[in-house]
Amino acid sequence: MNLRDLCPKLTALSSPTEFWENKPPSWVGTDPCGGWEGIECSNSRVTSKKLSSMNLKGSLTEAIGRLTELKTLDLSCNKGMGGRIPAEIGNLSKLQILSLVGCDFSGPIPQPLGDLKQLTFLALNLNRLSGNIPRTLGNLSNVNWLDIADNQIEGHIPISDEEGPGLDMLLKAEHFHFENNRLSGEVQAQLLSSKMILKHL
Repeated sequence: MNLRDLCPKLTALSSPTEFWENKPPSWVGTDPCGGWEGIECSNSRVTSKKLSSMNLKGSLTEAIGRLTELKTLDLSCNKGMGGRIPAEIGNLSKLQILSLVGCDFSGPIPQPLGDLKQLTFLALNLNRLSGNIPRTLGNLSNVNWLDIADNQIEGHIPISDEEGPGLDMLLKAEHFHFENNRLSGEVQAQLLSSKMILKHL
């Protein structure tokens, strides 16, 4: 039996950052709960990664999906962080804040983001994301802030219909930021439902 079998929790905690570059000097050893800068823990489980503007370089791997106690993931303003956003991020069922502003992430917005029912803040702006807005984002019933501006997103803004959910279902949202993309089509009246509390579109 190897170390990975003996210490699955340790492996899950350390592996998401294993291949990152420019890590802070305090990131010594394999236990991120041992005083690593920007990392907060509870009962030896990582609950928060507040790592904005730290000049980090690397990518998010599928290992991020094993940090199931994570409530905050903020990698904003790290231009060296890029690649695709892994679908496994949808496993972070307790995540409330996801901020990847001003990085270099590319590819589509993963459909499983719609599984993050506790998410209140989603900011993916200022990246190189492409493809369509996933209908599944309409399942984020607690989102207050949704920002996908300044990417390469195409297509229309989805609304709910017989094909599935849409952004008109985000009745707690106050901010929709979509500018500087490649969106097309009409803004449907249904998106501006009187049931919404939208303040800024």
